[in-house]
Amino acid sequence: MFETLLLNFLFMLFPVLIFLIFFENRPHAYNRKILVLLTAITMILCIAKPIRLESGFIFDLRYVPFIITALYGGYKHVLPLYLILNVYRFYVGGEGVVQSLLFSTAVLVLVPALSKRFLRSKPRGRMIWATGLVILTMGCYLIVLSLILGKLDIQYWMLVVNALTIHAVVMAVLMILLEQILLNLRNRERMMQSERLNVVSELAASVSHEMRNPLTVTSGFLQLLNQSKGLTPEEKSYIELSLLELSRAEKIISDYLSFAKPQSENRVYSNLQAECEYTKNVILPYATIHKVAVEFSFNNSLFTHYDRNQMQQCLINLYKNAIEAMKETQDAVLSIAITESEQNILITIRDNGIGMTKEELSRLGKPYYSTKEEGTGLGMLMAYNAVHKVGGHIRVQSEKGKGTTFRIIIPT
Repeated sequence: MFETLLLNFLFMLFPVLIFLIFFENRPHAYNRKILVLLTAITMILCIAKPIRLESGFIFDLRYVPFIITALYGGYKHVLPLYLILNVYRFYVGGEGVVQSLLFSTAVLVLVPALSKRFLRSKPRGRMIWATGLVILTMGCYLIVLSLILGKLDIQYWMLVVNALTIHAVVMAVLMILLEQILLNLRNRERMMQSERLNVVSELAASVSHEMRNPLTVTSGFLQLLNQSKGLTPEEKSYIELSLLELSRAEKIISDYLSFAKPQSENRVYSNLQAECEYTKNVILPYATIHKVAVEFSFNNSLFTHYDRNQMQQCLINLYKNAIEAMKETQDAVLSIAITESEQNILITIRDNGIGMTKEELSRLGKPYYSTKEEGTGLGMLMAYNAVHKVGGHIRVQSEKGKGTTFRIIIPT
């Protein structure tokens, strides 16, 4: 039994290892399909090589990967596993086919419904959730088995102890591994984001002065030349176009300069009320032009240190992006709420605009990536940089066609 148990545990590690080695850096949508396929192979192997007790009872660990997929992936990702599991179980045949169909159907209906609540939990909470659910599943299965057997002897109780213990231990170990992998991925992404911000900061500091001087000189001479009376209308239009392009170049350089280190004179210790109300008033005319209603609420008593100019620019960039995402939306509403939660300042910016795909979300905040045709991506990168400098982080939820929610968490 011990050898079979180790073999089954190896089956559980199979999709994790294969994914980390070969598919970790692929696109997210592609990764999910690969994970579902690898998990299906794991379930088939578990059914093909069950754990056999000396008493003659056999059981397998098929519900461990099934429940993990249901909790992390929801109905969309667990449904293919449900079909594969039952098709293969009918192919194997023997006793318990009907019970397997009923229990897998029950898990399919009930467990994915808990997925959103599960994902909102903290890592330790998710471990408890998953372990508790697999114990509950096997417990129900064993209760049904006891009703079928009628008379319960010591062999049955040995099955109960072994099945529940093994399922609980294997699920707990797998959840610890999965949560650690997810934590490592998040930490790596934070480090990469921090490195990107440092690169842009260094670039801004090194080239801003050299570029602004020739731009200023060129712009000045073009303005003088534009005042000449001997120019034709066509030549004046060329000069005006050149001045507009120089102005745009100046703006791009200003965006780069936003990544420089905060100046000490701009550092304040406040609860963000003045900055939030100021940026709301600044963005109101822009929202009115695009027929977007603004809902604002402030309920925060926590104070923190931050750079006033950068925080204002961060909020304005996020407000502006939200408004532009609702240009074609009827009854467009920009909701801004500042609250406090567990000694953190929470800024929630919600729109009901076009939303983003998961692939777009994964690239958000990276240099030069923008969902807008004429965007440079520097505005969003600046927002991430400003929040990063105060030790905070940004969480984004979005669904295509339904809108986007930005949550800025700032520690105090």
